[in-house]
Amino acid sequence: MNSQPHSATKPIRVALVEDQGGLRESLGKALTGVQGITCVAMCANAEQAIKELPALRPNVVLMDINLPGMSGVECVRHLTELIPGVLVVMLTVFDNTEAIFNSLKSGACGYLHKPVRGRELVAAIREVAAGGSPMSARIARMVVQTFSSPAPAPVLAQSEVSLTEREQAVLDLVLEGFLYKQIADRLDLSVYTVNFHIRNIYGKLQVHSRSEAVAKLRKG
Repeated sequence: MNSQPHSATKPIRVALVEDQGGLRESLGKALTGVQGITCVAMCANAEQAIKELPALRPNVVLMDINLPGMSGVECVRHLTELIPGVLVVMLTVFDNTEAIFNSLKSGACGYLHKPVRGRELVAAIREVAAGGSPMSARIARMVVQTFSSPAPAPVLAQSEVSLTEREQAVLDLVLEGFLYKQIADRLDLSVYTVNFHIRNIYGKLQVHSRSEAVAKLRKG
């Protein structure tokens, strides 16, 4: 996924696409007054998002997958074409593996399971804007399980990729579905250091997201 750097003085422009009015307002309030984040639009459906968001140029879009009319998955396809570099994080209450992968294939950078707490939402926005791929632990485990087979997952040969001991420790926790903050706590690192290691890991594996890394490792 392409991401655009954000300076310390330039806020992350966020748009919400959620059909439930109460939840849409609640998510909007969770972002109100948060340092470094500006909510530029709150759309009730995909059609409204496609019509209004290209002119507003949000950096991050929080997208409900189960929208009336056009689905969130289809909306992602359109927005990633209309707004180059936009980062989309999907929101869902459904444990639908096919929908998750379709969203990621369409260009989504992350996936959060509802209900989403305000703190988790803000962390996900900052993470994806910094180049990460935020996923709720529950979603990440589903991704891992989908690629799992009865036999142990093979590890890429050292001739293909060489990870440092620290990078391997970080990668192991990523594959288990832990969030960046949880990885940082377990390894006694800062979130920024974890993000740095994950960027290096993705570069060595030649992937752009957690799901791509899982897929490549499972293929061997």
